[in-house]
Amino acid sequence: MKHIVTGIVAHVDAGKTTLSEALLYKTGQLRKLGRVDNGDAFLDSDDLEKKRGITIFSHQANLQYENLRLTLLDTPGHVDFASQTEQVLSVLDYAILVVSATDGVQGYTKTLWNLLQNYHIPTFIFVNKIDATGVDQAQVLEDLQNKLSAGCITFSNELSDDTYEEIALQNDNILNQFLESGTLTDDTIRQMIQKRQIFPCYFGSALKISGIDEFLQGFENWTNETQYDNDFGAKVFKISHDENDERLTWIKVTGGVLHNKDVLFEDQKANQVRIYNGAKFELQQNIPAGGICAVTGLTNTFPGLGLGKENNASDPTIQPVLTYTVDPKDNDLHTCLTALRQLEDEDPQLHVTWSNQLEEIRVQIMGEVQLEVLQQLLLQRFNLDVDFSQGSILYKETITKKVEGIGHFEPLRHYAEVHLLLEPAKPGSGLTFDSQCNLDTLGRNWQHQVLSNLSAKEHLGVLIGAPITDMKITLISGRASNVHSVGGDFREATWRAVRQGLMMLKQYDGCQLLEPWYQFRLEVEQDQVGRAMNDIQKMNGTFDTPEVTNNQTNVLTGIAPVSQMQGYSKQVRAYTHGQGQLECIVLGYRPCHNADEIIEEAQYQPVSDLENTPDSVFCAHGAGYPVAWDQVLQTAHLPYTYPLANLEKNE
Repeated sequence: MKHIVTGIVAHVDAGKTTLSEALLYKTGQLRKLGRVDNGDAFLDSDDLEKKRGITIFSHQANLQYENLRLTLLDTPGHVDFASQTEQVLSVLDYAILVVSATDGVQGYTKTLWNLLQNYHIPTFIFVNKIDATGVDQAQVLEDLQNKLSAGCITFSNELSDDTYEEIALQNDNILNQFLESGTLTDDTIRQMIQKRQIFPCYFGSALKISGIDEFLQGFENWTNETQYDNDFGAKVFKISHDENDERLTWIKVTGGVLHNKDVLFEDQKANQVRIYNGAKFELQQNIPAGGICAVTGLTNTFPGLGLGKENNASDPTIQPVLTYTVDPKDNDLHTCLTALRQLEDEDPQLHVTWSNQLEEIRVQIMGEVQLEVLQQLLLQRFNLDVDFSQGSILYKETITKKVEGIGHFEPLRHYAEVHLLLEPAKPGSGLTFDSQCNLDTLGRNWQHQVLSNLSAKEHLGVLIGAPITDMKITLISGRASNVHSVGGDFREATWRAVRQGLMMLKQYDGCQLLEPWYQFRLEVEQDQVGRAMNDIQKMNGTFDTPEVTNNQTNVLTGIAPVSQMQGYSKQVRAYTHGQGQLECIVLGYRPCHNADEIIEEAQYQPVSDLENTPDSVFCAHGAGYPVAWDQVLQTAHLPYTYPLANLEKNE
């Protein structure tokens, strides 16, 4: 029997959980259909989900259809919980993207599509609510093809000659085969789906169980089971706690077999191996490759951790953009911190921080709905009634010019000098590290020390002390001493070189402050368009020409800074009397619209930030002495190779 792990992803209210219920009902797993808004959906088992009528956490269900055994992972649909959805994507064989026929491709649908592309997940599309008044199936398909991929093709149980031709047109080699033979084999189509060249589209109504049989038949017919080898491997994709506060590590086995009591991580054993179905579970003695399970007995595991032959996953694409301070009210602050640390264990993107100096706790989040849920979780699970301060923006910094940074660390009986080239990189690329240093200049071991230390800490900019991003750092030169150098010397020299380079750039206006921007979609009545356009302009946003929808409302799409648009949804509800709709998706980081004001307000003194100093330490007459960052160039032992004149140009 073929086993497939699939996840259902969608924009909020597209009918994702309703489709899950319909699939479970049709395959005999449920006797009665539940409803999200009634609070009795099989996969929305958490009390908070029942209360709010939305999916907040990912859940597992298992079903069987003919020759198909399906592990189904439901995911949150609200943009504020996108990081939970992204965690699940790493373990899917196939994804099911639900699109509402009445709404079409929304901004968040596109975000999900890009995530599926990043993770190379073959995707089936279920267009829901096709029975709604005024829906045109051909128009919906055209929307999918224009906004997602030309490979979105309507599938049915019997593919027509026209469908074969449409499939073949997505690949030149396949087209040549089709022109020669006049048909395509099922295996060819399966491979094209697996390679994300085509995306089978099915149409129906999950609420009315319409189109579900055809979709299940299609999923059974057009999927390939993943083949695994015998070497043990597993991916951790989720951490949770059960009703007895037992910590669960959710994993997918990607090779070999996981046995109960196996040592999995840091000499810790799998005490129990559970297969969940909704809120209930069964204990298992072993899980073969391809299986999903929850394991007890492990601590310090985290989403993205690789076990066995698997490497750790890279950082998630979805990152929070707001930070809030916790107001403990009458609660003990350290009790609040302990509770938040447990929630951070489940969702590392909370980035809980404690400041001894200020005696305050800060958390990072995506938006207001997540903040409300966090507040309710603290009350429900830990009996802590807390509040949060007004949120502030998580800024970042980048560079706009190239520079060579120098770090020298030479107290008595220590020695290291490091030269790094700092270069601007494309937006969204983060930090990347490389070496172009000759091994005759600096040995392999020392070069490894430099690169390891570059990735060992979060590097801060020199404008407001915000994290640096979108920068490439290349080791171009360095020197060690056969007698005095130790590893820690290169850590000091490397970190100082980064900061010294940034200070050089600041002098030549080569540093730039970034802020998060929203991509928004605002739907209002005709007589409210003027007000909406005026608001967006005041918020330093831009927008395209308004579009008129089928129901005669006006849609404005554009971009605006998160700092300006935060909280605007309340104003929209007020002036549209609850009829307007605002959808905001984090677009990413762009130049800050009021950088001078933010920098002035921060009053950041980079030279006084001793944990991130740009200054170096040299040695003379048997003693170390400090050298300020702007004097390091003249004092360094190795020549400066990057022309200073380039900094004066507007590169």
